[in-house]
Amino acid sequence: MSKPAAEFDIVLWGATGFTGRLVAEYLARTRDTHRAKWALAGRDLGKLEEVRRGLAAQVPGCAELPLLKADAKDAASLDALVARTKVVCTTVGPYARYGSELVAACARAGTDYCDLTGEVQWMRRMIDAHHDQARATGARIVHTCGFDSIPSDLGVLMMQEHMREKHGGHLRTVRLAMGPMRAGASGGTFASMFQAVEEAMVDPSVRRILVNPHALDPDPKQPRNPAERDLMTVRYNEELGQWMGPFVMASVNTRVVRRSHALLGYPWGRDFLYTEVAAYGAGPKGLARAASMTAGLGGLLASLQVKPLRKLLETKVLPAPGQGPSAEQRERGYFVAQLRGEGLSPRTGREVKLKGKVAAKGDPGYAATSRMLAEAALSLAFDDVPTTGGVLTPASCMGMKLVERLRRADMTFEVEELAPASTN
Repeated sequence: MSKPAAEFDIVLWGATGFTGRLVAEYLARTRDTHRAKWALAGRDLGKLEEVRRGLAAQVPGCAELPLLKADAKDAASLDALVARTKVVCTTVGPYARYGSELVAACARAGTDYCDLTGEVQWMRRMIDAHHDQARATGARIVHTCGFDSIPSDLGVLMMQEHMREKHGGHLRTVRLAMGPMRAGASGGTFASMFQAVEEAMVDPSVRRILVNPHALDPDPKQPRNPAERDLMTVRYNEELGQWMGPFVMASVNTRVVRRSHALLGYPWGRDFLYTEVAAYGAGPKGLARAASMTAGLGGLLASLQVKPLRKLLETKVLPAPGQGPSAEQRERGYFVAQLRGEGLSPRTGREVKLKGKVAAKGDPGYAATSRMLAEAALSLAFDDVPTTGGVLTPASCMGMKLVERLRRADMTFEVEELAPASTN
């Protein structure tokens, strides 16, 4: 743990936004937070006071919650903010537009940081600009602490840890199929997509980053395995008995898992293969869902390349940042990630096949995400996580400590053996 003498354990930056309020509500209700010194931060004290009143109506102890003012574009105000806390937890996106100064401030001060970004091109910039300084100051900068990419990143880690503990080896392949799932449209996710497309349209280097399966690796130029390419068509998966299609977040999640593997020192072998798709069910209905969703995703991506259509989608059709599903819709949501992995047991020389599951109740992009981000911040603040600073990932930083936290927070992380190695 860093900065033991800090005034606060956690500062929630962006508490007045849609997701920020959900994270604040989760922190207010969570037992671990009762021993924490935490504060709400943003640029508008009036709106922060409104959030605090809402929290106090649910949890009276929040009536005296400190409120801190800073500006995302004012480096001096952010330096003053991060100097007061062990951890900054931020929901303010698109991060490429509003997050760079905050990461820089945390890297300078040695303050831990976690966010919800899925913006690969921005994470690459943060790695290049701040990884070395964060290592020097001890700042643990942890991106993707929500639905992208905790189920993927910690799901793979869980599978590999089971293999290591039970069989003494590692899985050479892990595949994740996301689904079934019920989720509302996320304004923040669409805003991040718009941001990435706008950058890619004017900067060829951004386009190269977005299509590189190793874009977030310490060395993004390492050789690529053709099998790592993201699925862009409909396929039937015999193993699961379901139709598969492209998963919109695979282009983020797979890059995060590969960075985790690299930062951990390649414990699963240099030829480790991870892939990710969306599962749409069996039979004709599953095929129809896979085909319609694949066509819809392709149409959306094509529309984003045309500036007038992109502007129309951004302003008239898709939800804006700060908008999201109702409380009832969030309550009805859920996700299930199905994992499969294979590896050779060095103890017996036999093949081991594992089946894993990561799941949560609540809308993936809001209810489940706010839980994951809040627990990530609590883990940084309180768990004995033996890691150095740098621009990290959930698996390479909090690792199984965060898995344990999320299990206690009613998320499912489980592994079973399909074909265990013989011990005879």
